[in-house]
Amino acid sequence: MFDEIGLGIIGAGRWGINHVRTADQLLGNNLKYVCDFNPEASEKIKGISVDIPFTTKLEDVIENPRINAVIIATPAETHYELAKKALLNRKNVLVEKPITLISTHARELVDIAEQVDRKLMVGHVLLYHPAVEKIKKMIRENKIGPLQYIYSNRLNLGSIRSEENILWSFAPHDISVIQYLLESNPVYVDAKGAAILQPEIEDTTITYLSYKGNIHAHIFVSWLHPFKEQRLVIIGDEGMFVFEDSLKTDKLKFYPKGFRNIDGVLQKFDGDFEVIDFEQRQPLAEEQKHFFNSIINNKNPLTDGVHAVEVLEILEKAQSCLTAGRPVL
Repeated sequence: MFDEIGLGIIGAGRWGINHVRTADQLLGNNLKYVCDFNPEASEKIKGISVDIPFTTKLEDVIENPRINAVIIATPAETHYELAKKALLNRKNVLVEKPITLISTHARELVDIAEQVDRKLMVGHVLLYHPAVEKIKKMIRENKIGPLQYIYSNRLNLGSIRSEENILWSFAPHDISVIQYLLESNPVYVDAKGAAILQPEIEDTTITYLSYKGNIHAHIFVSWLHPFKEQRLVIIGDEGMFVFEDSLKTDKLKFYPKGFRNIDGVLQKFDGDFEVIDFEQRQPLAEEQKHFFNSIINNKNPLTDGVHAVEVLEILEKAQSCLTAGRPVL
């Protein structure tokens, strides 16, 4: 469909600037434009490369015939309108998480992408982390047997957001990974949280998910924590994986631990952990390369619009639990 990528990036803020830096390394002059509505962002762009064109005008990107791919890294409340405009201008779109704030809007974007025959991808960057890819491969190889429980901690001190709570800021990463590993949707969602620093904006939440086959998961996220912790634990009946991305080394381990039913008696087995090696690749670069390759090779992205809608619907159910104070079936 396309021989090469002509990229425009909309948003050069806290996360968008990482997209700019990565795209400049991957594409060079094929990064055609960076747009940010704050003119002061131009200095940050010049700090990466003086050769990157900068604009504050959206039309310079979405109406530019040299641009066939757009990355949207703006605040979440702007995703729907910007992605819709880009798609209607027949651009392939990678939009940061969450895809939108309302699932009906997300489904509309999926429909538009199909109508205009363009790719719609969402920035669930953890699915492009080589450690997560390794975990997925080992689960398929039955390394830990049938899955039983998954839990994730994503904790830190700040940065505080006023436009979204911690659930919408942190939890999409973990929900997307759990969906990827389990390849199914939860049958039950519950969430509890506390708004401590700002009224009606939760600073800490725990989301509980139940899946068919007696598989369960919980996600603990907080920006009121004394140190950074990013820990994912996957428990099967033959062992456990622990992925701690906040560590500098030995991030992924296999623990041959658990319980076996022997003649009707549960008996513990407990062996020494094994460090699992994985390729050292930068997840954001892998995400961008996946986006570009899906366009050039006309293949459906891993984190496509359908996947993003699934994650968004779980977020909506969890938010409903926080608002109503009761679980959602």
